[in-house]
Amino acid sequence: MTARILVVDDVPANVKLLEARLTAEYYEVVTATDGYAAIDICETSNVDVILLDIMMPGMDGFEVCRRLKSSPATAHIPIVLVTALDGEKDRITGLDLGADDFLTKPVNDLQLLARVKSLVRLKNLTDELRLRVATTRDVGLESILRFPGKDGGNKKARVLLIDERLESAERIQSILGVTAVVDVQIDPQTGFFDAIQGNYDCLVISSNLSDFDPLRICAQLRSLDNTRSLPIILIARPGEETLIRRALELGVNDYVMRPLHPNELLARLRTQLRRKAYHDGLRASVVKTYEMAVTDSLTGLHNRLYLETHLATLFKRAVERRRPLSVLMTDIDRFKLINDTHGHDGGDEVLREFAKRLRRNVRGSDLASRYGGEEFFIVMPDTDTSIAAVVAERIRREVASTPFPVNKNAISVPVTISVGIASVLPTGDSVSALLKRADDALYDAKAAGRNRVVSAAA
Repeated sequence: MTARILVVDDVPANVKLLEARLTAEYYEVVTATDGYAAIDICETSNVDVILLDIMMPGMDGFEVCRRLKSSPATAHIPIVLVTALDGEKDRITGLDLGADDFLTKPVNDLQLLARVKSLVRLKNLTDELRLRVATTRDVGLESILRFPGKDGGNKKARVLLIDERLESAERIQSILGVTAVVDVQIDPQTGFFDAIQGNYDCLVISSNLSDFDPLRICAQLRSLDNTRSLPIILIARPGEETLIRRALELGVNDYVMRPLHPNELLARLRTQLRRKAYHDGLRASVVKTYEMAVTDSLTGLHNRLYLETHLATLFKRAVERRRPLSVLMTDIDRFKLINDTHGHDGGDEVLREFAKRLRRNVRGSDLASRYGGEEFFIVMPDTDTSIAAVVAERIRREVASTPFPVNKNAISVPVTISVGIASVLPTGDSVSALLKRADDALYDAKAAGRNRVVSAAA
């Protein structure tokens, strides 16, 4: 796993030592001797992880961390503070500023490389999500790309704690209860299933389990879709460095050592909650972008792009399984006259109301979409021509029976529709031929006087 690591330290010997260790693991290393240069490198080039000294002249590491984490362009870059300072207050300060870890000089090679590898994996995930939402930058991505507040938002987080020792569990619960709602499970197997089903924001798990391997639980959670991105914090004991290294390789996000320092545990939890909120925001933006791409903004129905893509899949499945499939091509009669008389706002109201009536008369398995203008398509799997004709006639009657309100309900307008029906042929058919038959049937309905349903000839 290659990555670009930025080492920031004003002491050349420290820089060379870290550079040698990381280069030996095939990482690309860039260096800076002060905070200003570090910020410039991060803003102008790609950096995967920052190893940042605290004690530097001019601008110390805390200020560098604060500035990087407050900028949408660099907030996603993992930061490890590397310093001779070993006080709890300094660790908490760094973590509260958004740092992902705090290593004390002289740095243990095992911890350094394990932590770097873990953070590189996290950065790759973040980069993938950022890439997916890059096209939404013009519609507000910058607000998403900022880390949320220290508590990850106003909603209180839900945390699951797995610890067999009740006394220890109660103490951890009281510590974390300041920030989150903490559920305790002293049975590891039950805790595993709770983690899967409980929609938690973070899992805290003790390494001291008598009959269960905590890493097995973590590995299994990482293999499941609904817990793959669940933040996990391991509570370890002195002497378990090998277990910690393996845990980070398996995807555990962070660890704390016993005896626990309450403020540090809280700070590390807040870090994980911030990052989860950040990733959740990115994923939500991906979903929103997808919905925008396949949804007609006026009616809320699927658009032509989605129809053409999904119809091909439904058609192929119908042919392979020798199952019926029908399409209804629907057009609002004399829609131009509605626009000319009541304006485009009135026309839009008619389109929205028609979409509502359409939804009421089709199944959840049917695909209703706006094809363009006043034309709509309904794709009906497992439906032959006779049943499709019944549905089409029901839709036509509901539209014609009740006038459509326009101009904010000031007046009502009579509306009718024409419908053309086509069904998949047993042999030699294609999507384009199916759509052409539906279009021809719709043309026949229009030519015959509108406000009627016509089925295409087989």
